[in-house]
Amino acid sequence: MSADPTQVLAFDTNCHIFDGCGFAEVSPGLHSFLFQPLLGDGDSNLYFNKTMLLALLGSIIIVGFFWAAFRKPKVVPGKLQMTAEAGYDFIRRGVVYETIGKKEGEKYVPLVVSLFFFVWMMNLWSIIPVAQFPVTSIIAYPMVLALIVYVLWVSLTFKRHGFVGFWKNVTGYDKSLGAVLPLAMLIELFSNLLIRPFTHAVRLFANMFAGHTLLLLFTIASWYLLNGVGIAYAGVSFVMVIVMTAFELFIQALQAYVFVLLTCTYIQGALAEHH
Repeated sequence: MSADPTQVLAFDTNCHIFDGCGFAEVSPGLHSFLFQPLLGDGDSNLYFNKTMLLALLGSIIIVGFFWAAFRKPKVVPGKLQMTAEAGYDFIRRGVVYETIGKKEGEKYVPLVVSLFFFVWMMNLWSIIPVAQFPVTSIIAYPMVLALIVYVLWVSLTFKRHGFVGFWKNVTGYDKSLGAVLPLAMLIELFSNLLIRPFTHAVRLFANMFAGHTLLLLFTIASWYLLNGVGIAYAGVSFVMVIVMTAFELFIQALQAYVFVLLTCTYIQGALAEHH
């Protein structure tokens, strides 16, 4: 079902309090996360819309940034190279080395750095003028990223521990548990194979979805209240827009960090010896 083009991240700008227009008519909802195709036909499931454009532009920005920073590296780095090195080194040392270890983790640094900056950029679109939409608030994007990590985790576990070792690893096999071992193994199996990738994706999606909804709510409310005595309340709502934007900046970076931290935790678990 396609969205009404007048209801895509838009509202009736002539609707204000005391004008006989209820807030429910302009309030954000699921329609705020639906976009008309820029190319193609939405009914045929073969199309290109705003979120896809933002994901593509974000990828180009990240690749362009690191290419510009490292295409001619200098012993005494300039500001751009220094910024890129600081970001890269923060993830390498602060996340990968601390979680997986330097020896085992070095080969996964490029993947984890790429994931961090991609997720962060997709989150940042929420507060960038004109774009103003977090790509990760569409569940498909976090799910694909979580699936990549999940496939890596499964393949690494099989490679390191073999077929039998894999099942011992994912079921948390520990014969010292005695009679409760079958139940514990069932819970661990369900948790690792089904719940883990789901929560990895939903944690990111839910935070970005909720944050964007709150920003829309206060932004639209600020405009809606611009009438009569409602102007005083509009000012309060606008202050909340500023506060929520600053808070979102923190949450956007935090969620990117949490996503790659969990990624490293899963990789470390796949490489660790089972006891």
